[in-house]
Amino acid sequence: METSNPTETTFYKDSSVIVTQSRFVTQSKTYAMRNISSVHIFEIIKSKTKAILMLFVGLAFLLSKNIFWVGVILLGLGVWLIFSIKNEYAVRISTNAGEANSIVSKDRNYIQKIVNALNEAIIHRG
Repeated sequence: METSNPTETTFYKDSSVIVTQSRFVTQSKTYAMRNISSVHIFEIIKSKTKAILMLFVGLAFLLSKNIFWVGVILLGLGVWLIFSIKNEYAVRISTNAGEANSIVSKDRNYIQKIVNALNEAIIHRG
């Protein structure tokens, strides 16, 4: 926690986010802290349906002599996709206008730092 001037306490700051006692600034929007009633981490679950379908089609192609290698390629791509698709995390804020995901990242720790700072700012506000 740092103080940029005598009246403004900064709880978090990086290249794209600032959380102070009175405002929450992202690259695209500024929120007044007085309008934020709550904040939490929201997990955006990414679908792996296409990757699983690719696995099944690849298995079916393995049974054919003519397109065996296509099956091997599809299996490889399917396995790679299953392990490369990562869920995303968002800073979900509740305001008098409803809920919104203000920042989205695959890095849960980064989102947690911002949520913690926002919670500190809400508590500081009283």
